[in-house]
Amino acid sequence: MPETVLEELKRYVHFDAADERALRALHGAAAPQLDRIAQVFYDRILGHEGARTALVGGESRVGHLKVTLIAWMDTLLTGPWDEAYWEHRTRIGRVHVRIGLPQHYMFGAMNVIRTELMRVSWERFNADPPELERVRNALAKILDLELAIMLHTYRDDLLAQQARVERLSTFGQLVGSIGHDLRNPLGVIETSLYILRGRVGDDERARKHVDRIGEQLGVANGIITNLLDMIRNRPLAREPVDVGQVVAAAAAAVKHAPGVSVAVEGFEGLPPVDGDPGQLRQVFVNLLENAAFAAAPQGAVTVRARRDDGALEVAVEDTGPGVDPATRRRLFEPLITTKDKGIGLGLALVKRIAERHGGSVEYSDRPGGGARFTVRLPA
Repeated sequence: MPETVLEELKRYVHFDAADERALRALHGAAAPQLDRIAQVFYDRILGHEGARTALVGGESRVGHLKVTLIAWMDTLLTGPWDEAYWEHRTRIGRVHVRIGLPQHYMFGAMNVIRTELMRVSWERFNADPPELERVRNALAKILDLELAIMLHTYRDDLLAQQARVERLSTFGQLVGSIGHDLRNPLGVIETSLYILRGRVGDDERARKHVDRIGEQLGVANGIITNLLDMIRNRPLAREPVDVGQVVAAAAAAVKHAPGVSVAVEGFEGLPPVDGDPGQLRQVFVNLLENAAFAAAPQGAVTVRARRDDGALEVAVEDTGPGVDPATRRRLFEPLITTKDKGIGLGLALVKRIAERHGGSVEYSDRPGGGARFTVRLPA
């Protein structure tokens, strides 16, 4: 088997079983102080305006972040330092990219952790110089590994973002050039169809075909509208929005198979969001249509809402097959779809609208099988 990036990094810094034992020995002394270290960390980091804006405005309140940091330090010292560890750390790095935390803050942040844990190691092992040296060497190696993992993730995700921006630019030029050209022939067809409707008389067969033409004409116009919406910067018609009402209207508009149930729960007593009700309705129509399609012919769709640290979180879940790993990384890009007859605009539009509202949308596997799309909006 080829060597993984984590294995290569561990070999490069000579991180081995002796270092693992040394870190676990340090954990016993550090565990009671992790809460204090987390407080020192955020006092220092949040003293910097840029870091404070990114962390508090983009991620969560400091109380929640402290819990996350304590768990991070706990696994830092206890491991296991395996591929699951790598995956967990790369997910953290992607969050930093998503909320726009500049990567140079990572060096200052890691220095705070390094200083505090070095102090703990001195307090615990200063009477045993050889053991103190082993612990400090192991600590230096694992923190260097952490920085390498984060910088690797930043590089990959920022390159992916850059590629996405370039693709969207090309996509926008293409859509802008063909949108107008397609509207003209569709307009002619629509006019001709209007005339034909008045001349089919009582011919049921002809009327059926005319109606089918009208339906497909609507589909074609809808596709063009979605394409144009992807490249437009339409101003948001902001107002206080009851997301529960928006979701209920979206659920009523979505057709689904008779064997698919749709449940909406958890919206009582939630605060409004500042947003565009029409565009937010489109977010949930798209998500519910996808969920109903995935859950068919027999399954369930559930929409759950909750308040989470100053944000409103709405999860749309289905009992379908979920999304395969190969598709997940590009799931929200235009023209990426898992439907046989889809063109891949729905989720791209969901992401664009959510981000224009200062929020986000993420995919995760539903426990027990299926898909979960979680929309976060500032409350």
